[in-house]
Amino acid sequence: MNVRRLDAFLAAFSLSLWGACADSATAPEHRIVEGVDMTRLFAPPSEAEVAALLDEWANRDVQARGIQEVESTTVSLGTTPGTLRIVSHDVGGVRHFGAILAPSGAAARSLPVLVIAHGGDHGVDLSVDALPFLQLAFGDLVDDFVYVAPSFRSERLSFSGRDYVSGGEQSPWDRDVDDALALLNVALQTTPQADSGRIGVLGFSRGACVALLMGIRDSRIDLVAEYFGPTDFFGPFVQGAVEQALHGSPPDLPGADYINETFIQPLKRGELTIADVRPELLRRSPVYFARLLPQVQVHHGTADPIVPVEEAERLIDVMHALGRTAPEFESYIYPGGVHNPLSFPGAIERTRDFLRRLVGGAALATVR
Repeated sequence: MNVRRLDAFLAAFSLSLWGACADSATAPEHRIVEGVDMTRLFAPPSEAEVAALLDEWANRDVQARGIQEVESTTVSLGTTPGTLRIVSHDVGGVRHFGAILAPSGAAARSLPVLVIAHGGDHGVDLSVDALPFLQLAFGDLVDDFVYVAPSFRSERLSFSGRDYVSGGEQSPWDRDVDDALALLNVALQTTPQADSGRIGVLGFSRGACVALLMGIRDSRIDLVAEYFGPTDFFGPFVQGAVEQALHGSPPDLPGADYINETFIQPLKRGELTIADVRPELLRRSPVYFARLLPQVQVHHGTADPIVPVEEAERLIDVMHALGRTAPEFESYIYPGGVHNPLSFPGAIERTRDFLRRLVGGAALATVR
């Protein structure tokens, strides 16, 4: 077992031991909802479960094969022209589309790479979402990165009225990571300006959880900035959503329909077991692998109606328990902030300063 895996094993063991001690102190009865034992389903993951998942991740094939450039055009990056490429490739037998944007004229390996992981269930529109956001948020840094924008499987990637739809079945948060890592590999292979030694991920909502999981699964990633993402699928937020789904009223949340239809209803019908479903929750729970995270910056609002602020607080508590503090771990909670970074005063500037570490190439080492 390598050092990173051993660290995760010990971290998960301490978390599960804490949960076991708490259970023994209170000795709760098993809570059954619509025939499902919620106490067993949401018991803290064991060290064996964490180790098994790490082994699975280590054997995931995220190499990109059959790379093709399907569109290339010139766009504006501040005062610098850039080349936007739409590329396709195969990952795990699925055809995937993504976008790579690089400033023109930069020297080879001179620019850090930034993956932008989108939120929601409806893919990404580069013309409406990504490009205007870059201009707004990055200011004088906008032409200092190579940008990588994945769609996720079964989603569309849109640009100037043209849609490119990735194949495969939906797999929110889990195979999303495979898709994003494969596109990152494409960018590093096909973009001369890209420096493989400086990589960051910026994620929002669903994409924030994807960003954290990317940082856990790939040691090349130096830092992650995440906005209002879920962090623990064993916690009260997901427990409440699952209980609603069991009662026939799944919440209107990104990924909720997939989790309900693929895991929760089959569990209710007896077609899946609790042992089948628990790994699916763990695959989507960064907190149990927090020791493997690179530098992280967290943003969340106290009035978020989509992902409650407790999800950020859970990650903050775990990171602090691991001794991870500023500057390698920063967290910002915004009173009254909702599910929108523009409701967080100063957040864009904080993120810009955080990502500036990649541009300077300094202070990137993280003990994990």
